Amino acid sequence: MRTGNRRWQALGLIAAAQFMVIMDTSIIGVALPRIQEDVGFTPHNLSWVFNAYVVAFGGLLLLGGRLSDLFGARRLFTAGWAILLAGSAVAGAAGSVPAELTGRAVQGLGAALIAPAALTLLMTLFGSTPRDLTKALAVYGAAAPAGGTVGVFLGGVITEYLTWEWVFYINIPVAAAAVALTPVLMPAGARSRGGVDLIGAATVTAGLAALVYGIVAAPERGWTDAGTIGALTAAVLLLGGFVVIQAWRRNPLMRLGIWRSPGLAAANLAQALLGAAWIPMWFFLNLYLQQVLGYSAFPSGAALLPMTALIMIGMIVLAPRGIARFGTKTLTVAGMAVLAAGMGWLAFVPASGSFWIDVLPPSLLAALGMSLAFIPSLGTALSAARPEEGGLAAGIVNTSYQVGSALGLAGMTAVAAAYGATQLGDKVALTGGYSAAFTGAALIALAGAALAAITLPRPASPAPAESTVEVPAG
Repeated sequence: MRTGNRRWQALGLIAAAQFMVIMDTSIIGVALPRIQEDVGFTPHNLSWVFNAYVVAFGGLLLLGGRLSDLFGARRLFTAGWAILLAGSAVAGAAGSVPAELTGRAVQGLGAALIAPAALTLLMTLFGSTPRDLTKALAVYGAAAPAGGTVGVFLGGVITEYLTWEWVFYINIPVAAAAVALTPVLMPAGARSRGGVDLIGAATVTAGLAALVYGIVAAPERGWTDAGTIGALTAAVLLLGGFVVIQAWRRNPLMRLGIWRSPGLAAANLAQALLGAAWIPMWFFLNLYLQQVLGYSAFPSGAALLPMTALIMIGMIVLAPRGIARFGTKTLTVAGMAVLAAGMGWLAFVPASGSFWIDVLPPSLLAALGMSLAFIPSLGTALSAARPEEGGLAAGIVNTSYQVGSALGLAGMTAVAAAYGATQLGDKVALTGGYSAAFTGAALIALAGAALAAITLPRPASPAPAESTVEVPAG
């Protein structure tokens, strides 16, 4: 097999990793009532079937990135798939609440190893060729919305025609194939010297887990609840302690100087704000379709397909051309502004709305903005770091997006509840709550556009449309 062909086949496996990591957050939604009935969850703790995955995933990403640098991205990629397989088997076979949550947390651990290793492998395979790197990032980026939408579809089909256990068991053959194919398709990759900063790893993992826990629990428990305040206070103290530890460690988990790399902090801020705006929009649009327009889960997933298709086209076709013509900074700013416009339009949805008139046009505009902003900001964040810190940079940018998503969703959930989204059955009140969430998400995206315009570095000379695509280097 020629090396060039194998490189693109490896990209297919990397994209499959991104697809599965995101799909595992959305596939369980339709199955939750069946899981509640069979396993014995209460309405109060059912949400932790979702949250256990998110907390483990978000809390362990930075550690996963550093381990990828120390032990090799291919080795961590394989280990992550093996752990995801084990967690899926436990979650599917679980007959009790603790076993189910354990399985989901193990799935999150596997995802936290897979995600940064996948991006490191992508940079290893394509980083030396800027044009191919942009194409590879586009394929990788497009896999995320595809995973989210297919997860909703697949969850409905599996729950309807099989049993809920298969929303977890479906991961097993995919993970087994990935474990078998990784040694064949993926390069061994470089390994950096140094040991594992166990104190730093424990501190930042606990801090990020406490932060994500506090964020995802706040809409249910309240922002003034003692548990929420305690979790967020612990997060601040632990993350502050982590920074202090990193400053004096000889081989730190995260070299603090990495943040001086041109564009790294700004690109991560853009990714965090993209997640904080996009995920609430996707979440509340799904609720509007089901609870106001009366769509069932399967038609609701179908209604999201045009948006998903446009994101994939935008990331694979439009974003690379836009980067070539206008540069990464201009495209990031423009994309976030278009995203804000689409969500601002969605804020005007009426209680007696029509999908074709009130939902489809603004959702497509928002999808276009997301597809234009995601790839250039991701590429800037990854290429700003040293090659030997590729895994760390990947872990940081994944953490930024995931924590931003969790914070944005928690915040907009609180906004929606304050404006009537808890009044089930009252379409007018529900619409008011969802409109408020769309407005808040639009403001987040608008702030992201403004901050990107101020903070992102501008390439010295944007390449013309027909020439090689340049991604800023650190």
